[in-house]
Amino acid sequence: MADSSLISQILRSVFFKKATGRAGRYASNSSKLYNLAKQVLTKVQQGGVKEGMAEAQLQVQLLVRLIRAYASGEYRKLPWKSLVSVVGVLIYFVSPLDFIPDFLPIVGMTDDLALILWLFKTLSDDLSDFSQWEKKTKTINIG
Repeated sequence: MADSSLISQILRSVFFKKATGRAGRYASNSSKLYNLAKQVLTKVQQGGVKEGMAEAQLQVQLLVRLIRAYASGEYRKLPWKSLVSVVGVLIYFVSPLDFIPDFLPIVGMTDDLALILWLFKTLSDDLSDFSQWEKKTKTINIG
């Protein structure tokens, strides 16, 4: 699990505060949400989450599907506060300048991944609900 002191430092950082400040504006604008999802996927594809981090890749992909489903209006059961948290973390994730800048080899993604782990722990019920909804929806669409 991510070091709680690192998480505390990230959550108090000016970088995270800027990201969460922008999150509300993004969350209420579908085109901004779609653009954010595209930026996140681009970062992942360009090595933003390394190959050996399969669980982190899956978590980031789940977050992208969640904000796309929210933006399209397909899934609106996510509480506003949770949506803003997800969007804030994703804005932080795509920002190259954050608590530990992404251009630093190896350690540059430490803060991003720690924040994603924290988000999954914090919003486990909301993310589980979305995942279950997504599985039911796929089953209905296929069957």
